[in-house]
Amino acid sequence: MRSTTPASAPQHRTSQQRHRRIGRGWLAVAAAALGTVGIAIAVQPSDGAAATSASGYRQGDLRLDTEGIQALGITGVQARVTAASGRDLVATAGVAVAGTNRPVPRDGYFRMASTGKALMATVILQLVDKGKLSLDDRVDRWLPGVIDGNGNDGRKVTVRQLLQNTSGLHDDLPGFDTPQGYYQHRYDTYTPEQIVARAMKHHPDFQPGTGWSYSNTGYVVLGMIVEKAAGRPWQEEVESRILKPLGMNHTYLPVTTSTLRRPHADGYQVFASGERTDVTEQIVPDLGGYVSTTADVNRFFQGLLSGKLLSEARMAEMQDTVPVDKRIEAFWPGGRYGLGLVNRPLTCGGSYWSHEGGEAGYITLNGATDDGSRTVTVSMSTSFNDLDETLRQHRAASDLVDHALCDTSSNR
Repeated sequence: MRSTTPASAPQHRTSQQRHRRIGRGWLAVAAAALGTVGIAIAVQPSDGAAATSASGYRQGDLRLDTEGIQALGITGVQARVTAASGRDLVATAGVAVAGTNRPVPRDGYFRMASTGKALMATVILQLVDKGKLSLDDRVDRWLPGVIDGNGNDGRKVTVRQLLQNTSGLHDDLPGFDTPQGYYQHRYDTYTPEQIVARAMKHHPDFQPGTGWSYSNTGYVVLGMIVEKAAGRPWQEEVESRILKPLGMNHTYLPVTTSTLRRPHADGYQVFASGERTDVTEQIVPDLGGYVSTTADVNRFFQGLLSGKLLSEARMAEMQDTVPVDKRIEAFWPGGRYGLGLVNRPLTCGGSYWSHEGGEAGYITLNGATDDGSRTVTVSMSTSFNDLDETLRQHRAASDLVDHALCDTSSNR
């Protein structure tokens, strides 16, 4: 199933062919690791997590939080807090390229990875509003015979279950475990059909609707359904329904291009051997391959939560959440999953909405208040294969999001 294209000479295919390499998202990998070593490790609030000052979260606070993340061994960090007034706080730490003094761009491009699931969910819900499909549609209505074999049955899996990660579809996604694997396979490509076929070699994790398990495969299936229901590639639906209306002019899908637009910080993977490898250049999956900026990600969550993209009825369905499994709860303490949207508690009371992502050396956490009046995105240009390091990184970035959203001052 792998492309025979040599790594030194990537073959550029047409967008109609839609061949991509798909990598394992960081949550899926970390969850698998937690499954093998047990779930005794949990992310607990740091000593400063609840120390939100009534005087508000200022530029200096954001700078300290980004520097605290960078001190964990992260090559580069950029963070942006956007208030309803439109005024932003921006801070960076570390360097854009390891071994240099080149500063991290204040709004550099990065791969948004699974944050793209929130885009997909929004498109699906818009199509529901237009009467083009239903959340209760079975997969077989749109893709007969695609979900089949080893106990998998597309006649039993609904669109809602795919969106909410309650379908039971197993993930079997190619990825890189070593630097050698990266250099050998970074230009490998797969069709959505091939990715789904890999999952069909496994029994479902559980029967549809009886459990919760993070499934990238489920969102690959959703993209295929959108194309059937809308009559055009799902990427065009994202462009016309979300990116253009919100003015997200710096969010794009590279297709078969393996590099990012400039400016950007390079993405690094610290493998189990401890070797830090620049993994910026690679072809990543359609949905996970979206490239964006902190300003654009904030713009998306602000538009979504403020009601610019969905009707009240569809928004209510998107925010109808279920508990996540114990492995993912280690990363999202108290977290719940809606339709492509995560709800997490704030230390100051209440909760926030988000969808983080990790791919190709970039880890992104984000968050927005219920009404979208305050949003925050932090992008880190290093990811770890070590579980302890991953949890520490996630904890520090989660603290930054919590501090920024717990600001009780007027919009600064």
